[in-house]
Amino acid sequence: MNKIYLKDIAKSLQVSKTAVSLVLNNKGDEHKISQETQKRIIDFANKHNYKANHLARGLSRGKSETIGLIIPNIADIFYAKIASIVEKKAKLLGYNVVFSSSNESPENESEQIRSMLNRQVDGLIIASTQKNQEEINHLLEINFPFILIDRYYPNIDTNFVIVDNHDGVKSVTQHLINLGKERIGFISIKPELDAIKQRLYGYHDALKANDIPLSKNYIKELNIEHYQQEIKGAIIDLITASKPVDAIVFSTHYLTASGLRELKVLKIKVPDEVAIVSFDELGAFDLVDPAITSIIQPVHEIGNDAVDILIDDIEKIGSVKEKKKIVKTGLMIRKSCGTK
Repeated sequence: MNKIYLKDIAKSLQVSKTAVSLVLNNKGDEHKISQETQKRIIDFANKHNYKANHLARGLSRGKSETIGLIIPNIADIFYAKIASIVEKKAKLLGYNVVFSSSNESPENESEQIRSMLNRQVDGLIIASTQKNQEEINHLLEINFPFILIDRYYPNIDTNFVIVDNHDGVKSVTQHLINLGKERIGFISIKPELDAIKQRLYGYHDALKANDIPLSKNYIKELNIEHYQQEIKGAIIDLITASKPVDAIVFSTHYLTASGLRELKVLKIKVPDEVAIVSFDELGAFDLVDPAITSIIQPVHEIGNDAVDILIDDIEKIGSVKEKKKIVKTGLMIRKSCGTK
């Protein structure tokens, strides 16, 4: 009798592969899969002598049942969350995950991609430095399954799951404008990454849509390696300008955290003297006083969609129709931006 796999059960019963995996791992009730569907899956698996032997399955299919995840910094809470979600979803679908961190080094990233290939992983999820076009093109040339997350190459045709950075910042800047703020500062790292550029464009477009002149003096771009030393000067410039800012948009959560510390040292009252908002958030942003208004990145959607698309590509299922996804951010409004 020919061996069957999760995808065979899913296709035969016209249910998702995730549903099959959940039921066969005794998690059907937990995920509210109907008893009827669970019985159909279990009966079908028993009838066809399904065995969830991942090693044997991998060898028989010429696969390692392993995917690689390359991220810039595992210590960053955003990427740590993504890694956890990817690992959980991959395990659900019968795959292990190997992690590595590039530390924003193109050389490290390139080396890690080659190392992953040598380890014979079945596919890769990469949050790229955006400075490795040659390696990305090589993966395409050898038809190796991979997907980019968070960052992508606009001029290279790849699968990706990214956030709508532009609309995220545009929406939170518009929120500040609706509250009567017109002198809005923007503190960012230098826009080498496309995601950071898009956040800056979102800020620009919100001001333009409300006929608020763009002042270059209100935009502070910091070196990512020295932002903790540079952020104090950036904030002092903004609050001591001839027309001091009445609000600040921080383009990353770590800039927000550093900015909060400096504002406290400078004894600037938030939001009475200056309102602040953050792109992305730390777990403590809802605990500090005042709690921080944040643009929320949908980490669960990013991680789960990336795994679905990648494994669909690895197994040549073709069930995922959209393989280039731009996911929307959310907006968590708290006290740091004040009230009208």
